[in-house]
Amino acid sequence: MMTVIALDVGGTFIKGAVLAGDGTPIHAERWYTRADRGPDAVLETVLARAAELAERFPAAEAAGVVVPGIVDEDDGVSVLAANLGWRGVPVRNWLAEHLGLPVAFGHDVRAGGLAEARAGAGRDCADFLFVPVGTGIAAAVFTGGSARALTGRHGRAGELGHVVVRPGGERCRCGARGCLETVASASAVARRYARATRRHGVTARDVQCRAQAGDEVAASIWSDAMEALADALTTAITLYDPDRVVIGGGLSRAGEACLAPLRAALAERLTFQAVPRVVEARLGDRAGCMGAAFLARDLLVRPEAVSP
Repeated sequence: MMTVIALDVGGTFIKGAVLAGDGTPIHAERWYTRADRGPDAVLETVLARAAELAERFPAAEAAGVVVPGIVDEDDGVSVLAANLGWRGVPVRNWLAEHLGLPVAFGHDVRAGGLAEARAGAGRDCADFLFVPVGTGIAAAVFTGGSARALTGRHGRAGELGHVVVRPGGERCRCGARGCLETVASASAVARRYARATRRHGVTARDVQCRAQAGDEVAASIWSDAMEALADALTTAITLYDPDRVVIGGGLSRAGEACLAPLRAALAERLTFQAVPRVVEARLGDRAGCMGAAFLARDLLVRPEAVSP
């Protein structure tokens, strides 16, 4: 069975793995991104760690790399990855030259959705949304049984976190006010609780646990986050009519404490729309690497389907 190298480059960690073509992990590790060193240093780390994996696993036939932000999947370019400091970086070409292997390139969330589609909670589902809720929020949209998530004309489809759910609200890092990310992301939940209580170092999961334990401030912030997420998902459901909504990311680890109020809020909002199943993602933080591996495998299985 073919072996591929996979890299999931994030703002905090670079996750690396060697996987069989069906996504079965053979080896996995992670390294701190340390984006504070600058964009060139981050790229050098990605290239060096990929080379280490290729040296340790010389049978690897291809590599896949996925990154956050705005990407041009056809040209293999990171158009803008604010957390990495990347702008117009030809990641695929540089990595291919460094490794001497064919390299597939993609968006981290769409790759995670691809992994859930083939080996996780979206398996055997032709129409679903993959929505990871972590430091940020995005979505991968799969329709009609397509093997690829929608990208849009400019590679910017699925930016659910920047749907305005609270007009005139808190300023978002994108420049708008009241985006979903300012209310329902894990970072927003933690930040809003710290601001309200002056207690710092509390995570979004801590807020959820305190809400369940009767902390009224935590309960209010958690409830508002679920309501805001339901507002944005109502728009997405109305547009795409999915059969399933797969919630991933750090917030999904709250399980039914996240899913139950979200289901209830959606049921209140949806009228003529069919109410999709809302389920937890199955692959956790492995989804990005697994998706990168599937992209690499597709290069070998269907090279004619991938632009050079």
